Amino acid sequence: MNKYYAITYKLHTIKDGVKELREEIGADDPFVFISGFSTTIPGFEKEIEKLGTGEEFDFTVPCEEAYGEYVAERVVTLDKAIFSIDGVFNADMIYNGAIIPLQNEDGMRFMGIVKEVRDKEVVVDLNHPLAGCALNFTGTVAECHEATNAEITDVINRLSGGGCHGGCGGCGGGCNSGEGKCDGDSCGKCDDGGCGK
Repeated sequence: MNKYYAITYKLHTIKDGVKELREEIGADDPFVFISGFSTTIPGFEKEIEKLGTGEEFDFTVPCEEAYGEYVAERVVTLDKAIFSIDGVFNADMIYNGAIIPLQNEDGMRFMGIVKEVRDKEVVVDLNHPLAGCALNFTGTVAECHEATNAEITDVINRLSGGGCHGGCGGCGGGCNSGEGKCDGDSCGKCDDGGCGK
C-alpha cells in the first residue's frame, strides 16, 4: 500500500561525534512524499512507515542506510578545459564550493562539488554532501493516509521529469519529493524548476 505523508522535521547530521542542524521543515511547508516510490533514503522511509497522523518521531539513520560512507576515491581531478566555453574557462559557474552537473560517457548524469580550482585542473568531489554522516530526524507526522490515484499520478509525473525532482542534501529526500529546490545542500520551496537528480 502506498501511503501519503506530510511531515515536519529537523535534520541533524552526526559525524565524528559532532551533531549539526542541517535542515528544518516547518508546518507551513511540510515535506510530502508517498511511500514505496524510493524518493526518500531507505532508513528514513522505514522509520516513518511505522507512524500515523499526529505521531512524533526521533530516530537516527546510520550512514550506510542514508548516503553511504565517504569514499576518498570519489574525489577526482578533471582537466580545466572541459569547463571552458569557446576556450574561455567558466569561472562564474566553476568555483570552490559550487555544485555542478556532470555526465559520464554512458550518459548518466550526477552532481559534483568543486573542491579546488587549479591552474589547469578542477578537483571535484562526487560523494553526496552527507556521505559519511548518520542522520538524526526529529519531528511530527502532520498527515498520513492511503494515497489517492491523483496523488500517485502526481508523484509518477514528477519522477518522470515533470517539475522539480532533484536530490539535494538531506531532507530524507525532500527535493526528491518535488517540493524542494537546491539551496547549497539543503532543500527549500520548489520555485525554480531546477535541481535535477
